[in-house]
Amino acid sequence: MTDRTLRLALHQINPTVGDLAGNERKIRDGIAAARAAGAQLSLFPELAVTGYPPEDLLLKEHFLRDARAVVDRLAADVDDHVVIVGFPERAEDVFNAAAVLYRGGLQAIYRKVLLPNYGVFDEQRYFQVGVGGGIVDLGDLRIGLTICEDIWEPGPPASDEAAAGATLIVNLSASPYHLGKGQERERMVAQRARDSLAVFAFCALVGGQDELVFDGQSFVCDHTGEVLARAGQFEEEMLVVDVDLGAGAQARLRDTSHRPGVRRAGGAAPVQTLARLDAPPPRTGPEPEPRIAELLAPLEAEVYAALVLGLRDYVVKNGFGHVVLGLSGGIDSALVAAIAVDALGAERVTAVVMPSPYSSPGTQSDARDLARDLGIDCLEYSIAGPMEAYERLLAETFKGREPDITEENLQARIRGNILMALSNKFGWLVLTTGNKSEMSVGYSTLYGDMAGGFAVIKDCPKTLVYRLAEYRRLPQSIIERPPSAELRPGQRDQDSLPPYDLLDRILEGYVEQDLGREVLVARGLPAEDVDRVIRLVDRAEYKRRQAPPGIKITTRAFGRDRRMPITNRYGG
Repeated sequence: MTDRTLRLALHQINPTVGDLAGNERKIRDGIAAARAAGAQLSLFPELAVTGYPPEDLLLKEHFLRDARAVVDRLAADVDDHVVIVGFPERAEDVFNAAAVLYRGGLQAIYRKVLLPNYGVFDEQRYFQVGVGGGIVDLGDLRIGLTICEDIWEPGPPASDEAAAGATLIVNLSASPYHLGKGQERERMVAQRARDSLAVFAFCALVGGQDELVFDGQSFVCDHTGEVLARAGQFEEEMLVVDVDLGAGAQARLRDTSHRPGVRRAGGAAPVQTLARLDAPPPRTGPEPEPRIAELLAPLEAEVYAALVLGLRDYVVKNGFGHVVLGLSGGIDSALVAAIAVDALGAERVTAVVMPSPYSSPGTQSDARDLARDLGIDCLEYSIAGPMEAYERLLAETFKGREPDITEENLQARIRGNILMALSNKFGWLVLTTGNKSEMSVGYSTLYGDMAGGFAVIKDCPKTLVYRLAEYRRLPQSIIERPPSAELRPGQRDQDSLPPYDLLDRILEGYVEQDLGREVLVARGLPAEDVDRVIRLVDRAEYKRRQAPPGIKITTRAFGRDRRMPITNRYGG
């Protein structure tokens, strides 16, 4: 360690969109904890004041005004501990910004330069771009400021800040999770650190917000890309670490390959010096113990943790006290029940078993046994009577027509009505249990098994469902039973669909990678199955548009992520 050592506190917090007072409390609590730990600089995530993404709240002048008032109140109470916090700045336009707070005032504002407008992001709808990089001097230490996407692309603004002498680049982030995203970010930031010969501090949001989950995994890496500290995944945490900012400066003297870039910039890179501040007081207290949280493994553990956090935050942040789901004895509903118990506790979960004349004794027994093993309340309603009532009601109109999918869908809708009745009576949130494979091809019933408030495994392909069920150690009788909707005698999913391992390969190519028919067939996928799946996916768009929100797990989820027209004749 040298006299160029700075103690950082990265505050991996879980804000709630629009809860300005609650978010302010979290930030204040974090500042107090960092001060107690002897930190000199605190980082909070992107748009920590408002939560991310605030969407069209950003179109409300009073919302922006109230968010700025939070920043001003925080600034007035900050003493000799530097705080950098994300907020939406209303100036000549609206900017995704970072406020630098120090010694009772708002000392500087940095404006995000690169605004993502792909996937789940709509930042160009709401924000104006910043003009370029920004640095803040703390005594003789120079710090570069960036926000999330600013470091996803190599080059400016981070490279300009490094060329201007910054040896610490801080990044306030709200980076939504998908499978493997945390490791992807670490590799990318480590490369940026090596390219810039600077310490990088990545401070991430954590928590669930509608369809999105933010996984945290904040970290600091040195100028060689080595991770010095890492916070845990899917949990709030304050990560405290001492960083030596002299080592990067010394490396730049020895590594002359960086000099041409600085010369090309002519010493006048488009970087603003946003503030020149006195150095904070020396560090106090003992040196923090190195904290490098272990990554969740296997990968199923990571996905499962994302599903648990996403469900918990959706329920809690929206004020629900209890959830209810239909428990069929199949693998999908069994997995959702287990996730619900792990997210909320057994006392806040109710299962409903709704047998029909086509329900097998095995599935019903498994459903009851699983409810008992999970410790959740289990209600049971036979739907045989309502089925007969519908048959009588429609008999004259349907006269002369053979039973078909109409009668099958009626069963699903009867069950949906029962769940919604319980929801209305007791204020419970209905969890739907359909997976991504079924949603993709429309193997679901509008106002039936799609009826509900939150679709927990909506973005989990069926093959991933099996892996998650094995990870959670669900009963083998549930895992090994051939999947069936049990809406007619002897029904099996594979009577209507390709085997799930083949189906998911086609869907990954068509839905997540936007590959066309010819490419999919060239990859060795059967042409007949490719044609059928493409046709089913395109026809089911109107159903998916009416589905409840669910947790994004893959790189391309239905809803915010993949937006296709309902009326569409392109055909693959």
